[in-house]
Amino acid sequence: MTIEDKIKELTEMRAKARLGGGEARIKSQHEKGKFTARERIDMLLDEGSFEEFDMFVSHRTVDFGLDKQSYLSDGVVTGYGTIDGRLVYVFSQDFTVFGGSLSEMYAQKICKVMDMAMKVGAPVIGINDSGGARIQEGVKSLGGYADIFQRNIMASGVIPQISAIFGPCAGGAVYSPALTDFIIMSKETSYMFVTGPKVVKTVTGETVTDEELGGAQVHGSKSGVTHFVADDEQEGILLIRKLISYMPQNNLEDPPVLPCDDPIDRLDDLLNTIIPENPNKPYDVKDVIHSIVDYNEFVEVQRHYAPNIITGFSRFNGIPVGIVANQPAYLAGVLDINASRKAARFVRFCDAFNIPVVTLVDVPGFLPGTAQEYGGIIIHGAKLLYAYGEATVPKVTVILRKAYGGAYDVMSSKHLRGDINYAWPTAEIAVMGPRGAIEVLHAKELKEITDPQKRLEFVNEKEAEYKAKFATPYVAAKYGYIDDVIEPRNTRFRIIRALQALATKKDSNPPKKHSNLPL
Repeated sequence: MTIEDKIKELTEMRAKARLGGGEARIKSQHEKGKFTARERIDMLLDEGSFEEFDMFVSHRTVDFGLDKQSYLSDGVVTGYGTIDGRLVYVFSQDFTVFGGSLSEMYAQKICKVMDMAMKVGAPVIGINDSGGARIQEGVKSLGGYADIFQRNIMASGVIPQISAIFGPCAGGAVYSPALTDFIIMSKETSYMFVTGPKVVKTVTGETVTDEELGGAQVHGSKSGVTHFVADDEQEGILLIRKLISYMPQNNLEDPPVLPCDDPIDRLDDLLNTIIPENPNKPYDVKDVIHSIVDYNEFVEVQRHYAPNIITGFSRFNGIPVGIVANQPAYLAGVLDINASRKAARFVRFCDAFNIPVVTLVDVPGFLPGTAQEYGGIIIHGAKLLYAYGEATVPKVTVILRKAYGGAYDVMSSKHLRGDINYAWPTAEIAVMGPRGAIEVLHAKELKEITDPQKRLEFVNEKEAEYKAKFATPYVAAKYGYIDDVIEPRNTRFRIIRALQALATKKDSNPPKKHSNLPL
């Protein structure tokens, strides 16, 4: 065989590998509104940057007639490339080959790129579209999943890991995405569940569809499993590229700072009047966020889940930050189980990857009631408290309005190693709201006043006294718990100066094997 023949053979084998399960199955994939594994990689990575590994791998199973069915690449495309010139490793599951089912060799391919990513310190992006374990391979496929899980665990907090779900993801397959930092699902073409509708029907008697059981909207709003719900795969892939832009390559690097010509001293007079005079009236904290960040750009994380707290990424003078903000427009911005879990995990991600955290506070407290107490609000609230207390990244806090009770402590207070803590003049920092405080402090007098009108006058008088004495930022400022009371329209400038001052911050936690946070 001449060298020309060998090169021709190589070219033919590459073409065969790129066809996956064949033209008919590729057509079927497109008819479902889905792209193929390689098309997704081409959309995700910079043009011409993809370097593929293990194109010629195939399975080693002879049982159940598989010896007569063999496809190059074996159902997953793996390799590396760049996003905006920055190195990333990627694997993309190929539904056209055995329904994307995972085999021993398939798992080895994924493990190889994850090992390489860890060695060189680069993010891993997994695109999931798989029917689950390849049943014909038995325990070997199960072992393959566990090998991947172990690498997800070892990589956690070391390199960013992002999962895109663009098709089925069921059974044991769901746990690898669950171990990664962010999950993106596409509407109507993706679903995740541990047990499918048929098993649910058999065991519990419930009749439920794939979409109702584990669709993107369910996991985006009810379970909180997915962080982003994309309209389609193209939007999902653009989201991944945007997300990566806020992250460092690994935990030993800082996130990329971009040039910024949005003036740092840009003033927005709207902020001076955004807080309603009535303390019980809501406003949208996203208006504050958009006003103070670079170019009004904010990438919200878990938008549809626990909307009483807002999390997401922005930049201040080009510096990437994670933002956590109570949302008065939903449940008055109260902290509940879901909000605490959502914010705690986001803060821990930012801390793991050296992303400063900016916290905007307007919180009336923790949500009361038996549902919350029975659900473990104590433990879940402690997660957020723990996340802020453990974090060593720069932490800048601005109290916009209410900061009552234990929720004041939890929301990146000075006592949890908040670095620079500001308050607007509208801030109310106290153990509880004025009405509740009066009922406790003056319970005896209130019992003795029987006339309703006199009782109301007494309450109003004592409330005014309480507000003047406690519900202001100046009492906290007197003790140094607030570093400064700032004019709202100057918030952008003050945060940027704070972040610049904290750029060289060094803080550490005591040596330990690992923490035992309240799970």
